[in-house]
Amino acid sequence: MSNNPVAESLKKVLASSYILSLKMQNYHWNVKGPHFKQLHDLFGEQYNELNTAIDNIAERIRALGTNAPANYSTYQSLSEIKDGKEDQDSVSMVKDLANDQKKIVDDLNIAIEVAQKAGDESTADLAIGRITVHEKNRWMLESSI
Repeated sequence: MSNNPVAESLKKVLASSYILSLKMQNYHWNVKGPHFKQLHDLFGEQYNELNTAIDNIAERIRALGTNAPANYSTYQSLSEIKDGKEDQDSVSMVKDLANDQKKIVDDLNIAIEVAQKAGDESTADLAIGRITVHEKNRWMLESSI
């Protein structure tokens, strides 16, 4: 743990983002049913976008002068998002991912508050941009069921 509260708040966002990306990839591979193609494509688009964001978040943590966590056990300890099960039905997958999008928005709102309190508008801007993406992703997921 660093003594930089902004970096610490971003580490939680990074952890949640990584676990969500892996879960999306899991569901992308394992979804089945009458809406397979639509959901397969949606999950794929969302995890590909999230992977780019993960790199940006990690690089911002580094720019703040601390190491970015890079192991799964640390991510699991920092995040409220849990691994997905491969054998769920497609509706359960969509609901699970939509709920996780909300969890990341909650983490991002905390990061914004911490960053603004520290006068770090760059980190706040990064987090605000991510909220826009996660809220859209949640809407798209919820609209697909």
